[in-house]
Amino acid sequence: MSMPILKKENIVLHARVENKTEAIRLAGQILVNNGYVEDSYIDKMFEREALTSTYMGNFIAIPHGTEDAKQFVKHSGISIIQIPDGVDFGDGNIVKLLIGIAGKNNEHLEILSKIAIVCSEVENVETMIKAATEEEILSILNEVN
Repeated sequence: MSMPILKKENIVLHARVENKTEAIRLAGQILVNNGYVEDSYIDKMFEREALTSTYMGNFIAIPHGTEDAKQFVKHSGISIIQIPDGVDFGDGNIVKLLIGIAGKNNEHLEILSKIAIVCSEVENVETMIKAATEEEILSILNEVN
């Protein structure tokens, strides 16, 4: 059975996290809780982050698993965490929008591409950072599904 890549339950608004580790864990846990990945995927997200930061600029980070994490992905999906106060991702890079990604097979590249297009417009990012409802974020990222 196919699952939507992004649904309302995958979005957390007004999150408060102490650090990058907590933020990545939350992004992964949403994917676990909603049936997209196995618990082990979260470890692979940390492995990936240790290789190179997933901070993308524009207040966005896109944590995801390593290449060998695909075995832990049940369905392609993304989690969105809005962090209005921001969290430091190292080197003074502040993240206010965390987009966790899990791609089945090679779908993560397509998902990343769609997210990159949406997030290349600063206005879209600002709207998602300030969104008061999950629906506001869903409407901006509806092309990802």
